[in-house]
Amino acid sequence: MGRRFYRRPRARLWFAGVLFALVCVRWYQESRVRSAPSLLEEGVCEVEYVIDGDTIRLTNGARVRLIGVDTPEVHFPDEPQRPAEPWAEEARRYTEDFLAAGSPRLEFDHERKDRFERFLAYVWVDDRLLNESLIRNGLGRARLEFYYSDSRKRLFRHAQDAARDQRIGIWGDD
Repeated sequence: MGRRFYRRPRARLWFAGVLFALVCVRWYQESRVRSAPSLLEEGVCEVEYVIDGDTIRLTNGARVRLIGVDTPEVHFPDEPQRPAEPWAEEARRYTEDFLAAGSPRLEFDHERKDRFERFLAYVWVDDRLLNESLIRNGLGRARLEFYYSDSRKRLFRHAQDAARDQRIGIWGDD
């Protein structure tokens, strides 16, 4: 009987320690989410450079990934000797030119970040949507399997169908 008395406080102490650790982890995660919007807000932004056709870096250090479009990769961090995919440089240059034509604006959808800590956004210049324009010009594929606006999915699907029908960019014969 004396033995049980001593085991219970240790079990309670262990349980309290685990519970405390879980609360600390949760608090840390929430504090990171709360601080994220201060790094990046919707609206006009300043682009430092274009990483590839569907990813840009802003002057405040934030990386922005375009929602709903996947362009060919320019470089592969895990395989530095691997060459760029076909149409990758064209997509990167198109994005640079598109962003240089005015003041880029960000618009967020449901999720603000992906698993690589990139902000997920639609990028506008004046009344033109970069995400759609890349797809319509055959420089990227529509990514419809992710969770974002159904109306934008329809827009991107139609843009991809048009590019495929015209056989331009990645949909060409080459």
